Amino acid sequence: MEWNEKLQIIIDDVENHLQRKEEPIDSEEISKIAGCSFGFFQKVFSYMNGISFAEYIRSRKLTLAGYDLKSTDLKVIDISYKYGYDSPTSFTKAFQLFHGVSPREARNQNAALKVVPKMQISKRQEYSWKLERKEGFRLVGKSTSVSCENNLHFRKIPEFWNECQRDGTFSKLISIDAGEPGGIFGVFGAYDEQSEKMEYSIMAVSDKELPKGFREINIPGAAWAVFDCRGPVPGAIQRGWQYLNEEWLVKYPFRHAQCPEMEWYSSGNVYDSSYLSQIWIPVIEEE
Repeated sequence: MEWNEKLQIIIDDVENHLQRKEEPIDSEEISKIAGCSFGFFQKVFSYMNGISFAEYIRSRKLTLAGYDLKSTDLKVIDISYKYGYDSPTSFTKAFQLFHGVSPREARNQNAALKVVPKMQISKRQEYSWKLERKEGFRLVGKSTSVSCENNLHFRKIPEFWNECQRDGTFSKLISIDAGEPGGIFGVFGAYDEQSEKMEYSIMAVSDKELPKGFREINIPGAAWAVFDCRGPVPGAIQRGWQYLNEEWLVKYPFRHAQCPEMEWYSSGNVYDSSYLSQIWIPVIEEE
């Protein structure tokens, strides 16, 4: 389930708590739906919507309190407790700051109140992504040094894939692949700024004995932002990286975990318009 879907479920749950259950928002429940810590969820919410989760909840409470004052005979003290305020005084201060009028004045027929509607998360986005926690795993394969000067890596990496297909490396990796689901990884090693070179590896998850001429990398348990790229490769994966670098990393400046960035290629026809490849970015879940 991608972030947009999770956020809409959480927003619906918030409304259920505010309007039906009349209970405080349950941070543990939200964390469970989001699949991450509550602190990390709050950060994602803020990045996506330009407003903090706490501010959104406060705005919805005061919007609903305004409806109650306009449409019911509930006492101010009852409304204040209904929306979780410790006292009518604290509620009145918050209400006046938000609406510009006091709760008493709000009941005046001519009083205009501020409205923050229930948020609707758009399901449309260029690249779907999700946060996944994964246990550590072992990768086995071959590596090469690739120049990034003048974006040469966009040409050199596909050439390395072709080489591995010709010399039997690719077939060997498929035979020892123990991933669920199965697929081949492209792993980005350390980048050297002076030489403008980086290490790139083609690998598979495996628990088999290390084949001659191969190397292994042990990936620790981590949280990953996983992006689906659809279409023939290498074009689809290259457009995915362009989107990440130009848009996603600007909008979601998460801290990078101590793991390599990776590409994952599913089994199937790599020239098909619906072929699935993925980009994995390791992130730190901050409280």
